[in-house]
Amino acid sequence: MRFFSWNKCLHTTIGVLLMLIVFNFYGLYSNKFYLLKPDNYIFPLLTIIHFLFLYVMWFKIREQEGTDPQMRNLEFAMYAIFVIYIFKVLDTIYILNTYTDFESHVMPGTFIPIGIVILTLQLLLLFCTLVAFRLRKAVVGDYKFDKLNENIDSWQ
Repeated sequence: MRFFSWNKCLHTTIGVLLMLIVFNFYGLYSNKFYLLKPDNYIFPLLTIIHFLFLYVMWFKIREQEGTDPQMRNLEFAMYAIFVIYIFKVLDTIYILNTYTDFESHVMPGTFIPIGIVILTLQLLLLFCTLVAFRLRKAVVGDYKFDKLNENIDSWQ
């Protein structure tokens, strides 16, 4: 991953997550923001785990520490969130494909351009998440299951 360093991955992921949080409240069909819809708050809550994973990665790289069980559990949670990210991509593709289904309705002029921007950001998030997983293995190291409690010191 020489072309995409840890700093580029970190900054790109943070920017993409922040933009997707804003776009999560946007309705493509209506060209309005829906702040009072409870469903729109699920994605921002899930991104907290992603931000926490990025922080732990940044800390481990900066301090040149190895992996630990807490980081492993956080990464396993990120795998589940990655599946949700894939679902969001498929949902956006489905919404963009319904453009022709509503020919008799007036669709906003921003439907296709904003939809493509959202889809591009979601695909970039998938890419950055995969790069972060790979960089964790390359820079921080593998998880050692046979020496699970080696890096834990409860007195520190």
